Amino acid sequence: MKISEQKKEKICEQILAILYSASPKSLFTLNIAKELARDEEFVKSLLINLKKKDLIIEIKKNPKGILYLKRSRWKLGDNAYKAYKEHQNNQQF
Repeated sequence: MKISEQKKEKICEQILAILYSASPKSLFTLNIAKELARDEEFVKSLLINLKKKDLIIEIKKNPKGILYLKRSRWKLGDNAYKAYKEHQNNQQF
């Protein structure tokens, strides 16, 4: 089954909203996929595309500085956070 680019963009918007609501905490791919009720591999591909656009940051180390072998955590990039916060503030007025 093929998902249109328009629907992928909507799902990416949902990912950014989830990361914004969890900010400054970072979330694992699994947590984001569960929140969206989507397949982990599909969500990971969208996360990688968002990373290429410099909207999110991939964290490959645990809090002790040890590399994760098979997973990553994700958080909203600073520029994306500021833009999203500004957009949310404008929506309230």
